[in-house]
Amino acid sequence: MPAKQIQLKGRIFLTFNIEAVTGLHVGGSETGIEIGGVDKVVIRDPITNRPYIPGSSFKGKVRSLLEKYKGLPLNRKIGDTFIHTCESPDNYQGCNVCQVFGVPGEMDFATPTRLVVRDVHLTEESARILTEQARTDLPYTEVKTEVSIDRVTSAANPRRMERVPAGAVFGPAELVYSVYEGTNGNASIADPEKDVERLRTLVEGLQLLEDDYLGGLGSRGSGKVKLQKIRVSVRSGRRYLETPQEVGEYADLPALVNDLPNLLQKVTVALGLA
Repeated sequence: MPAKQIQLKGRIFLTFNIEAVTGLHVGGSETGIEIGGVDKVVIRDPITNRPYIPGSSFKGKVRSLLEKYKGLPLNRKIGDTFIHTCESPDNYQGCNVCQVFGVPGEMDFATPTRLVVRDVHLTEESARILTEQARTDLPYTEVKTEVSIDRVTSAANPRRMERVPAGAVFGPAELVYSVYEGTNGNASIADPEKDVERLRTLVEGLQLLEDDYLGGLGSRGSGKVKLQKIRVSVRSGRRYLETPQEVGEYADLPALVNDLPNLLQKVTVALGLA
């Protein structure tokens, strides 16, 4: 069998802030909660005690939304969740979601995952406001009481949910998108120009996220977010030690979407593919 060969052609960096338009609940461990305390807690940094958004939560939500949007079969179970995974080389070559977000390592036809998503922490300004100005129930967070009603007895069952208040800002978030070139003999398995074009899929996922919600309790009002202060830069594989080249700066996601064809052209040039 011919040896596979893969080469990194460069990386694209997207950074932005995430504003919680409504209260945000990204769940954490509920072990050790006292009776009468919060039923559902948020995840916190163990050193600073500040809430944060895990990269896995952000990446998993965007992938899930794209799988539904594109109608992909949910054919692989991970824990209690079903996701889509291409199971053949032909399907994988045509699947932008699996190319961008990755497939399990035992799939020997796969190329490296394109997308890395970092954890996102509260900005220092938001942490200061939540500490000094906001009257929160817990450090940096509010407690929202929800009540379910028994349909037969009309008995109320209150539950206390922890959320980061609306208006809090997390950032800068960082998405690192790698562009590859490679072959397995005579057939191409990674095409850098196609990788650049697949950035459209990532932007689609971000738009789907803004129109949906992040974290839990979304159908009951939590988790609406907005991306702000978006910056795009490129580090070429040929000049990797040089300062990344800035190719785009946008106030919000609609501005990036409107400029997407122009942005993709700038990325192509910056990577030396044009």
